[in-house]
Amino acid sequence: MTRLSLAQVRHRYVIEARPLDEMTEAALEADCRAGAKAILEAVRRRRFENRSEGQRLRKLLRYENALWSTGVLFVAGVDEAGMSPLAGPVAAAAVIFKPGSRIPGLDDSKKLDAASRDVLAAEIKRTATAWSVGFAEVAEIDSINIYWAGLLAMRRAVEGLSYAPQHVLVDARRIKDLPIPQQPIVKGDCKSLTIAAASILAKTARDALMHRLDGQHPGYGFAKHKGYPVEEHLCALKRLGASPIHRRSFGPVRLILGLPPLPPWPKP
Repeated sequence: MTRLSLAQVRHRYVIEARPLDEMTEAALEADCRAGAKAILEAVRRRRFENRSEGQRLRKLLRYENALWSTGVLFVAGVDEAGMSPLAGPVAAAAVIFKPGSRIPGLDDSKKLDAASRDVLAAEIKRTATAWSVGFAEVAEIDSINIYWAGLLAMRRAVEGLSYAPQHVLVDARRIKDLPIPQQPIVKGDCKSLTIAAASILAKTARDALMHRLDGQHPGYGFAKHKGYPVEEHLCALKRLGASPIHRRSFGPVRLILGLPPLPPWPKP
């Protein structure tokens, strides 16, 4: 190989990440230049990473594969986002993939940065057989409590799917009044591909909504912290008082408003 062709090989198989054919690999093996060895190392590292990602995705699909193998093809994963913020609605999403679907990099939304979540959310929507996002509003949270409001948002997400699921995988809980077989999975967003996908759609949908609400209720920093009880938010709450989208059933908001603590909600 000439130095020019070595540069071309690097561009094709490292930069563009094309599969390395056996003949070119053998030529690189025989080439004693450091550049050839670097190309081989980069290609082999990518192969290892791809194998590791493949194994991770197979593990994430164990619940779905078990159902798909029995003929249950419409398996929905469901998860929520926004249970602990002091302001804004709680969101939930439901996602159905066709059997065998894989999205590299897909993981629990809490393990991803905002940019990665946005990229994956777009890919989930392109790949999914059906997806839906549901919300439970602040008034509902304050009326029935955040636990039941989260389940309400989940049920709305499932009911919003364009295909009725045959089975639902849920992160840790069981959705009330849902006449579909369900499987609660503890830490499901780390164990199920469809639940992880739902966690990403719920999180990105709620974040986008809080960004819009920031324009309607300026000064609190909703676009930045999305309503979570960080120091910046608590300081703004003390300075400005509660906005119409603050959850009045939450202790820090009640304290600002001079309201007494609520008695314990009935246990689920």
